Amino acid sequence: MVHRVCLIEGDGIGREVIPAARRVLEALGGDATAGAPPARALAWEFVAAEAGWETFRRRGTALPAETVEGCRKADAVLFGAVSSPLAPVEGYRSPIVALRRELGLYANLRPARSQPVPGSWPGIDLLVVRENTEGLYAGRERRDADEAVTERVITRAASERIVRRACELALRRRGLLTIVHKANVLRATCGLFREAALAVSAEYPDVRAEEMLVDTAAMRLVTDPERFDVIVTTNLFGDILSDEAAGLVGGLGLAPSGNVGDGRRRGRAVFEPVHGSAPDIAGRGIANPIGAILAAAMMLDHLGETAAAERVRRAVEIVLRDGPRTPDLDGAATTDDVTSAIVGALREL
Repeated sequence: MVHRVCLIEGDGIGREVIPAARRVLEALGGDATAGAPPARALAWEFVAAEAGWETFRRRGTALPAETVEGCRKADAVLFGAVSSPLAPVEGYRSPIVALRRELGLYANLRPARSQPVPGSWPGIDLLVVRENTEGLYAGRERRDADEAVTERVITRAASERIVRRACELALRRRGLLTIVHKANVLRATCGLFREAALAVSAEYPDVRAEEMLVDTAAMRLVTDPERFDVIVTTNLFGDILSDEAAGLVGGLGLAPSGNVGDGRRRGRAVFEPVHGSAPDIAGRGIANPIGAILAAAMMLDHLGETAAAERVRRAVEIVLRDGPRTPDLDGAATTDDVTSAIVGALREL
């Protein structure tokens, strides 16, 4: 079977880490050492597409129509990173947010697992399930000279949908669901999310559901992170808590994510490293490719290639343990050095 993957490098270091992830995908199944069990070689059709700030500057749109169409025709999308202006720019919209909405990708999945690197907290294996379509990122803002207002949009339908997905994922893991909100202050919006979450989780008797205020969850993540299994929460809270979790296991350079909807074929999916475009190091060849490579492993799981996904994760763990490492992990290796080492480790597995 040939998997069709749309590659969107985007801006900054996205142009360096997505080619690295492609190299790893192309290496799967090839050149196994003598005596090793045979691995099924995977076949790929890669299609390049563009999006991001530089695309906007050239074309007046950050997400061209042909990019959306290319994503719809692909089995999955591997997305790099985009730069965004800090001040409002007429006509500019975040392309990744727009793409999530175009493809109906309502769930943002952000795993965090302990890694063999200095500073990684042991025993962590958690998944943040973040609602991807509304909340404070709904884009409903207004401003005059001295006042700015952003509307936080929470709906019952979106809340039920994301919690149901989180419950299903918890059933495949350790069965603990932590519902994170701030209903004691945000009584209308978080109150609705909490109400919907408790009702849906009650439909899953094999899931142990608990609730936690977001400030308490933030504290518990840094004092007792190994207790968490699946965390489900709203858009902004999920964004912040997942970055915090990444900081416990090696940093954003190692953090992957997936954007998924309903059904593998109908919903498509977009996988991306959590880090941004990092303009301060872009073009220097020192970006950590592992977040993008682990995002590719998540993509493999989505495509049903679970054995290949596990091989990639094992190869990454070997290289993180033995080196080489990029400067964000106190090493001196280049992006190419780390990618080559992972490809080499794959061939030994």
